[in-house]
Amino acid sequence: MNFAAIRHKTTDIECYAKNFDDLVIQLFTGYDVDKVFLIYGDPFEFGILGGSRRWEGERSEITDKRRLKNHLLWRIVVSPKFKRCRYYFEIHSANEIYFLLEDGFYKSVDHLHGMQQCFTYPWMNPADIYAPPKWVEDIVWYQIFPDRFCREFPCDVKNEALPEWQGNKCVQKEIIYGGNFAGIISRLDYLKDLGISGIYLNPINQSCTSHKYDTVDYFTIDPVLGDKESMKTFVAEAHKRGIRIMLDGVFNHSGWIFPQWKDVEKRGTESPYYSWFMVNEWPFDVPGDNARKGKFYSFAFFDGMPKLNTNNQNVIDYLLNVCETWVRDYDIDALRLDVANEISHKFCRQLRQRMLSLKSDFYIVGEIWHDSTAWLRGDEFDAVMNYPLANSLVNFWFDKTQKSEDFEYAINRCYSMYMEQISQVLFNLLDSHDTMRLVTKLGNIDWFYQQLAVLFTMPGSACIYYGTEIAMEGGFDPDCRRCMPWDEIDSGLYDEKIAVMKQLIKMRNENKLCKSLEIAFIYDNEKNRFVHYQKIGSDGVLDVWLNCSETAEKLENKDEIVFARLYEEEQLLPGGVVVSYRKK
Repeated sequence: MNFAAIRHKTTDIECYAKNFDDLVIQLFTGYDVDKVFLIYGDPFEFGILGGSRRWEGERSEITDKRRLKNHLLWRIVVSPKFKRCRYYFEIHSANEIYFLLEDGFYKSVDHLHGMQQCFTYPWMNPADIYAPPKWVEDIVWYQIFPDRFCREFPCDVKNEALPEWQGNKCVQKEIIYGGNFAGIISRLDYLKDLGISGIYLNPINQSCTSHKYDTVDYFTIDPVLGDKESMKTFVAEAHKRGIRIMLDGVFNHSGWIFPQWKDVEKRGTESPYYSWFMVNEWPFDVPGDNARKGKFYSFAFFDGMPKLNTNNQNVIDYLLNVCETWVRDYDIDALRLDVANEISHKFCRQLRQRMLSLKSDFYIVGEIWHDSTAWLRGDEFDAVMNYPLANSLVNFWFDKTQKSEDFEYAINRCYSMYMEQISQVLFNLLDSHDTMRLVTKLGNIDWFYQQLAVLFTMPGSACIYYGTEIAMEGGFDPDCRRCMPWDEIDSGLYDEKIAVMKQLIKMRNENKLCKSLEIAFIYDNEKNRFVHYQKIGSDGVLDVWLNCSETAEKLENKDEIVFARLYEEEQLLPGGVVVSYRKK
């Protein structure tokens, strides 16, 4: 038995309360393990700890297992009657049987008098059980980069200072094109018709740039976008259409004209705001690479984005007041935190408490591109942007040496990183304002629609970047932030592509199995890059086929097809996808 491949601890994803009744217990092993049993029960069933009586628990085989690249992940859900649980594992490998306890492996458990060495989940306290906002599971988000989405002005207003709107053309980073709230409001019915139920807005507060990640005033709407009243109107009109609103919180750093930072630049240690930032040496060089020289910390090495000290309670209180204002004045539903992995945990914990005191179903998502377990223990964020999923899909489609089982490993990894209830509200996306646009990154329209089909049949909320519905192209920043081509859209030029997106979103909105965590990978074809997975529910089964090989594959006798592309005469062509549903 490969002991080195076996691991378990009573924290994070390996042992956690899913709700007040159910406890999830998971064990990692190598592929040499054939069977696993859980022996579990109440720790006091046979007397108090340290007593002379031998503890004996109930024995259940663990049959639910997920395949990862180098491990098997065994999962069982138990329901401790008295909300506490002691347990250990019985592990079978070929002719070997070992018992895994908290202090290691044993050939026998006859020594378990008082059972001090068993794993223990002491109590399922309701206050410690993470319960996400349920509405998030059903959301299809639409990310808007406000300056480039849409601009509208009253007919008697001329804004000759703004440049010509560059619909779906290359743009320059520094040019402000004047997208505004009036423009977004004018397109809310378009988004509703598309099937959108949530809007994620990039920053809207006063700044000096088009991207607005260099905040000047956190309490003031950028005048190019509108004002406080137009923001209120936008949120109200969105809510009338059943569309939730998420704002972008830029709290890792401010802009270089942020008044508090200007005071530090001028007065140094004499400034009352000196400790609001992470300054190592003053005065600063002007001009100069101060951040790279270590004179102060910033976002990356940009001098124009000095890092806020979110360890400082004064800074925390200021930013919490900002967020409270956004909720009270605008009635927003969610918050995305920029560069969330560099903000203090202290701030994130207080943020969660404050937001939930205002809205009990408020949703907080962090921009973190890597394993985010430290932020997803139930007391900080509800979810993170699921870049691991996006990156895994790109790797599979580009790396032709990967086989269909590698697709399974990747998906299982992405959905075994966190608690199940977190997986159900992850913020899934395939591109954003920080990346190349999906169709440009892939360079293949067929792959583009295949990956969208995966996005809409995975657990968690799904997000598309504005323009994805028309397969808008764009390279790295600023090319991924082009102006939306409304003249062409209104003329019908993109009707066919929009119709495909509507079909995908309709599938997602109407079939609850698309959101199910129960995924089975089927190997009914010997081709190495022919992917088939099932979403299984009590009432039916959703099948997804992806032909990632270079030859057509026979696909006969399918049930009700809810989405298909490149499927002709029961042949699934290379780059094709079929999603079908059958009732049990």
